[in-house]
Amino acid sequence: MCCEDRDRNDSKLKLLLAVAMESLDSRNDIEKPLLRGDDSPVLMTQKKRTHARDVHILSFSFLLIFLAFGAAQNLESSVNTDKGLGTTSLGIVYLSFALFSLVASPVVRALGSKTALMLGTTGYWLFIAVHLIKQTWYIMYPISLYLGFASSIIWVEQGTYLTSAARSHARDNNLHEGTTIGNFNGEFWMMFACRQFVGNLLSLAILRDGSEGTPGQTKFLYVVFLCSMTLGIILLCFLSSRDNVEKEYQDSSHSFFASLICFLKSVITPLFDVRMLLIIPLMAYTGLQQAFVWAEFTKYVVTPTLGMSGVGGVMAVYGFFDAICSLVAGRLTSGLKSISLIVSGGALLQAIVFIWLLVNYSQASELLSIVIMAALLGIGDGVFNTQISALLGIFFKCDTEGAFAQLKVWQSGAVAVVFFISPCISLEAMVVVMLTAVCIAYGVFVYLFLHGEEAMSSLRL
Repeated sequence: MCCEDRDRNDSKLKLLLAVAMESLDSRNDIEKPLLRGDDSPVLMTQKKRTHARDVHILSFSFLLIFLAFGAAQNLESSVNTDKGLGTTSLGIVYLSFALFSLVASPVVRALGSKTALMLGTTGYWLFIAVHLIKQTWYIMYPISLYLGFASSIIWVEQGTYLTSAARSHARDNNLHEGTTIGNFNGEFWMMFACRQFVGNLLSLAILRDGSEGTPGQTKFLYVVFLCSMTLGIILLCFLSSRDNVEKEYQDSSHSFFASLICFLKSVITPLFDVRMLLIIPLMAYTGLQQAFVWAEFTKYVVTPTLGMSGVGGVMAVYGFFDAICSLVAGRLTSGLKSISLIVSGGALLQAIVFIWLLVNYSQASELLSIVIMAALLGIGDGVFNTQISALLGIFFKCDTEGAFAQLKVWQSGAVAVVFFISPCISLEAMVVVMLTAVCIAYGVFVYLFLHGEEAMSSLRL
């Protein structure tokens, strides 16, 4: 009897142990996906959303910051006319931008993604804030110099951050990398181009009572700009840090000599890449065509007919078509072939504007002609912004900061040249320069396309 009871107890014990083990295994199976770290479905979904979310935040933040600076830049030559203070200040901004871009890449790496973006905004904030007091050369010139430094930091990191987000999004979603880079650049440059539309509509609305605007109206306009910029800076705080992702293709050594070698490579090495040499003329031309619109088109074509308040309306048209074209061009980008076709269209449209100004300049004073020219110039700018960024993201995966630093060096250097020579050259002469520049830049780009990505990647000087 005792043996029978003992066997019965042993059977119950084994049954309880079996049930307990089955329950434990079941619970482990339920909890297992939550314990797999980066591979868990929940975290993977969060990552995918984070990449797109970061692009949305970055794009909207830059819209708020640069709608203020862009509109202020368009008015600078008209607001600060004393001894060319406005034009000279902008020349200093872009010249220092070009020079500081040479060292921006290692600085960005040392600061980290979010810190670099935040530091870059401080120069723009100060430049707007100084317009609330009396502007003199000893105030404007140092701030313009600092703005050039801050611009180099924020724009090198912008290109790197956006490309990093696109690559991560493509990898996590098994998407084509070139298409994803094009889509992300299209969204960003569409929002960025809206700065001209929104900012210049603000200028038009606030300065509507007079062609030049009263001092009170101008002051209020810059207060609105400062509030917009402050909101954009706050928004940047919500970005995700991408320091680890951006360093995937970089040397992890932090020694002095390694940093020095890395700096020299970031400045010099891209210039030994045939692809970079063939893209440089197009980079420089994008700076020339932007400065032409800001300094020459607004001063010699728009202002004589519509006054200073009319600059806001015409530049709003420019910004609207720039934004739409940026979005469409970004969506259509899938590789080198699509980029070449889109760039061809943008170059052709801007060449038509330059020929129009040369052949029939007298009719350029008509409102409809001015609006059409602004639209065509905006379309061209949207094309060049999206396609060059996509091209650099595709070609220079191992040194994204260095590639975008080169873009800003040549682009801002070209802008500075236009601002400095603007007081000494006629509109007709500048148009000839622009027409020549677009032909050269496009011809060199066609050479790059004909050789193709694979053939060019194997060539080094």
